[in-house]
Amino acid sequence: MADPRVEKFAKVLVEYCTRIQPGDRVLIEATTAAEPLVRALYLKVLEAGGHPVPLLQLPEMFFPGQENLLLMHGNDAQLDFVPPLQKLAYDQFESRIRIHSATNTRATTAIDASRAQRRGRATGLITEAQMRRGAEGAFKWVTTLYPTEAYAQDAEMSFEQYEDFVFRACHVHEDDPVAFWRKVEQEHKKAIKWMEGKNQVVLRGPNVDLSLSVKGRKFMNSCGTHNMPDGEIYTGPVEESVNGWVRFTYPAIYGGVAVEGAELTFSNGRITKASAVKNQDYLLKMVESDAGARYLGEFAIGTNFEINKFTGQILFDEKIGGSFHIALGAGYPETGSKNKSSIHWDFICDLRTDSEILVDGELFYRNGKFVFK
Repeated sequence: MADPRVEKFAKVLVEYCTRIQPGDRVLIEATTAAEPLVRALYLKVLEAGGHPVPLLQLPEMFFPGQENLLLMHGNDAQLDFVPPLQKLAYDQFESRIRIHSATNTRATTAIDASRAQRRGRATGLITEAQMRRGAEGAFKWVTTLYPTEAYAQDAEMSFEQYEDFVFRACHVHEDDPVAFWRKVEQEHKKAIKWMEGKNQVVLRGPNVDLSLSVKGRKFMNSCGTHNMPDGEIYTGPVEESVNGWVRFTYPAIYGGVAVEGAELTFSNGRITKASAVKNQDYLLKMVESDAGARYLGEFAIGTNFEINKFTGQILFDEKIGGSFHIALGAGYPETGSKNKSSIHWDFICDLRTDSEILVDGELFYRNGKFVFK
């Protein structure tokens, strides 16, 4: 029997997140583990008059998937090869729906970081097209996740518990999920309007003493149009303005590698010191990916209180209500960010205890809640 939540999920992704119109070409990226959602999306896109184009990979259940086989066995020319079908779709299609649906979330743990770094420079051309065309309004993209046993294990939940967690985080258990996300949009607008024309942001707490400028930058309202689940406001800080120190509360996962206990120190925007309790070598290697990897492309505040624990999936974890995150590397041009990089790596810090954010000397946020007047 089909799960009615999957049907409602597909409806939200097509009608609300990507707003598919007749004639839209829609790339659907997933593994075959997400078949129920892919099938539902295919039908919903057809109903909307669009052209669904699934691009499926084999899951990593028993053997390495295509991308990991490439990372393990490819030569330099093969690692540098830009996937032509993806590149064409990101350059020309009107929309893309990506469904994370891994069955082995540790598949890349033993991959040489330098090979992952090299591959990232090639696929970074696709990311650049997504960000550029998205900022222009020419490319309607959304990234989401379909529950698998692997994700449930990472989150330390049973599969049934994790399914419920995912669907609640996306609010597809609501009678009208679209109405819910539109309400989130209005709440975010209040905070964003208050930030207009502001300059200096200072974050203080047991794990952070950081300052940055948002002068001339635009805060974006993340309410379900690019990520599902969603719940954050974000911007690209002025690149050379970041100073101070932060110790991240949760593991930072990138390319399947979990860096734990990461601490970063910034001076004039650039990381001058980086350390970690686990996988420090990987962290140090990745911040050398290119000139932009040591600078911030994003500063954001998470607002989704249905996401109340770390799960190992950045799509959820960066939205944890009462947290903030920063991303090393590529920024979103629509925020005014000028930072370019082949990486975009999010690091999350909890702000729910003895923490505050001051903006131009005024209290904006305290212990996980907006308190501006």
